[in-house]
Amino acid sequence: MRICIYEDAEVLNLEPLTLTRPAFALRCGASTLRERQQRAFGTTEVGALVRPGLAEFTRVQFPELSVNEHEFQESAALFLVNARWLPPAGFAPDLSQPHIGLAGMHIAYVALPEYGGGEVDLESLPAWLSHWKKTLPAVTAGGMMAQHLWDLVDANPVALKQDAAWRAAQDPSLARRAEALDPAQMVVVGRPEQLLIAEDVEVEPFVVADTRNGPVLIDRGAKVHAFSRLEGPCYVGRDAWIMGAKLRGGTIGPGCRIGGEVEASIVQGNSNKYHDGFLGHSYVGEWVNLAAGTQTSDLRNDYGAVRVHVGDERITTGRHKIGSFIGDHTKTGLGALLNTGSSIGAFCNLLPSGSLLPSVVPSFCQVSYGQVQERQDLRQAFATGALVMRRRGQEWTDTHRDFFLWVYDQTAEGRRRVLRESEWRKLRRSV
Repeated sequence: MRICIYEDAEVLNLEPLTLTRPAFALRCGASTLRERQQRAFGTTEVGALVRPGLAEFTRVQFPELSVNEHEFQESAALFLVNARWLPPAGFAPDLSQPHIGLAGMHIAYVALPEYGGGEVDLESLPAWLSHWKKTLPAVTAGGMMAQHLWDLVDANPVALKQDAAWRAAQDPSLARRAEALDPAQMVVVGRPEQLLIAEDVEVEPFVVADTRNGPVLIDRGAKVHAFSRLEGPCYVGRDAWIMGAKLRGGTIGPGCRIGGEVEASIVQGNSNKYHDGFLGHSYVGEWVNLAAGTQTSDLRNDYGAVRVHVGDERITTGRHKIGSFIGDHTKTGLGALLNTGSSIGAFCNLLPSGSLLPSVVPSFCQVSYGQVQERQDLRQAFATGALVMRRRGQEWTDTHRDFFLWVYDQTAEGRRRVLRESEWRKLRRSV
């Protein structure tokens, strides 16, 4: 069976992370949304409908996918899956009859086992979805539709528990390796079978894994240095290093270097938080470097609900704990202080000012002396990006350059708006 994962207009509400990747590549639990969807439908044959400007970059990042290719739809059956959907555990639909699956009021998937309609592309897809919603029987799909990034952070603990159960069933040896550990190397507080360790993980002495609140998963090639504490539910991705960190829940993606204190956060992958500092209830992209002493506030000092800028709106989240959402290739300086509910775009450079930095920093901007400015050094920014990728054994190509130039153009209007508002506030203070 083939499925086609599609992006709808609401993937823009998942920025800044979806500025530089399709929504199905976002992580929740120990898997990406795409991996969860493939598992739910029991298939390895996957196509994708993504934003046109993202298509070529997606092909490079995921060469196994058929991206925006109509040939994928030429089979007799058509199964479309919303890229923002987190399927529930135990999802087992009857795909023999045409229907739509709903997560709340949103279409999670469309099942057309005998499709005889016209061509479906991103331009025609909204009309098709509206038509199918009116004409096809609806069933409850369950799961969750990610409306904003904090939805994924909230859903992460349950997703981690589901992934741990699935992985333990697929590979019982994961739990057996944990049982064989010397207590002088790693002490388990809680149920030992909830500690799942891949075969080539390196664990130094004096490490604590606390499984009382959920499983601890440590994937292949990971290194856990001495004096680290891992509290479940949490996940340490492939080739990630935990550098004496206090990890209280959350997902650390592949290739990361993590130290200090991290609570209930998702780090997409290949990012550094090597030194002391706090990161809480946040979602961090790839190739990000949080310098020593970078602190992220995730709780207002009046304990009020946190508001976050999404697009040109400031949304009340209804949550009391929300940290920062940080786009790819962004860097902070020593001692940077990020405010509660901050939204930081891609390729930003945040220099400390001794006080809280602005809570909205558009892509390709720098904060210097507390003021937001547009970066004029794209060549230098891209050179730094290439250098950082080489350090992880990956290559910066012309496709990367062309794609990020497209992202620069796509974010220009929002950048100008924020800069105008910043200048206006500065002018008012001077009067």
